[in-house]
Formats: sequence, C-alpha cells, structure tokens
Amino acid sequence: MPIIRVEMVAGRSVEQKRALVEVLTREAARILSSSPASIFVVIDDVKKENWGAGGKLLSDTYPD
Repeated sequence: MPIIRVEMVAGRSVEQKRALVEVLTREAARILSSSPASIFVVIDDVKKENWGAGGKLLSDTYPD
C-alpha cells in the first residue's frame, strides 16, 4: 500500500488536486506494478504563513 504525501502551499483548486491525484496514482501504479486501488495520495495544504524558505515566511515573500 504505497502512500504518496504531497505538501504544497494552499490555494489550488479541487480540479487541480483531482488531476494531480489521478496522475500520481496512475504513474505510481504503473511503475510499481500495483493496483491503482492500493495507491493512496494525501495532500496537505499549508498556509503561506506556516511555510518558510530562505529564512522568510512565504506570506512575507509572496503576499496575496
């Protein structure tokens, strides 16, 4: 039972997430010779204020 975890800045649409889950599932199943039903994808949406890069919060670097 492979589990793929995706952490990304919040703000993507449900359609984008759906497409990502479909592609990750299909490709992981193909590469691992697994059933797509056995592949789990977990998406963690992280607020910009809770993500730092280069010593700065993303909310400071990329304000809305």
